[in-house]
Amino acid sequence: MEMTLSCLLFLLFTCIWVTALQYLRKSNSKKLPPGPTPLPIIGNLLELGANPHSSLANLAKKHGPIMTLQLGQVTTIVISSSTVAKEILKNHDLSFCNRTIPDAIQAEQHGVFGLAWLPVSAAWRSLRKISNSHIFTPQKLDANEYLRRAKIQQLLAHVQECCDTGRAIDVGQAAFNTALNLLSNTVFSIDLADPSSKFAREFKKLVWGIMEEAGKPNLNDYFPILRKIDPQGIRRC
Repeated sequence: MEMTLSCLLFLLFTCIWVTALQYLRKSNSKKLPPGPTPLPIIGNLLELGANPHSSLANLAKKHGPIMTLQLGQVTTIVISSSTVAKEILKNHDLSFCNRTIPDAIQAEQHGVFGLAWLPVSAAWRSLRKISNSHIFTPQKLDANEYLRRAKIQQLLAHVQECCDTGRAIDVGQAAFNTALNLLSNTVFSIDLADPSSKFAREFKKLVWGIMEEAGKPNLNDYFPILRKIDPQGIRRC
């Protein structure tokens, strides 16, 4: 009896919640571009399919270059026109420069301290100014040309050594080490990875693991109400 009553209460709550969401969506629909009709709770998630880029292209043919998708609880505006994208990203970049931070990134507070994820703020402007002044100016890039040449020469020497000794070349590992050493020398003036070091392999595994977890489809991103539960355990990875 208690189980039946609990089920009925859960179904009643779900119906009320879905009805409220549909009412709120309809009340705001006049302010949003057109788009496919969302399903209750999951919205348009199923319409993305296995190849989201192809699905979005097909949806844009039907609904236009600017359309609205409801991805779970997240309302998303999709721009499929290069002209509109240029207008938004170039002429109105300040209004649209902030990005949605994936929940996996927020778990490690990269959204608070990472330049790539910081919203436009005094801290972001300060870090951007430092980067532009000390790393990315044409003068600095020209001054570091010798460093890029040196790292490419080291890569070629490693490839030659492998050829001479008959060892197989791990292309991904070699490219990762070269890029990592170039970056670490630019910022810290040291080699952070050595082509034959165990540390380089472990560091590569760590970085790729972070990128893989951050890039996984995460229910928390589409249903923020689930963040405390973390049903996929991505925050704990």
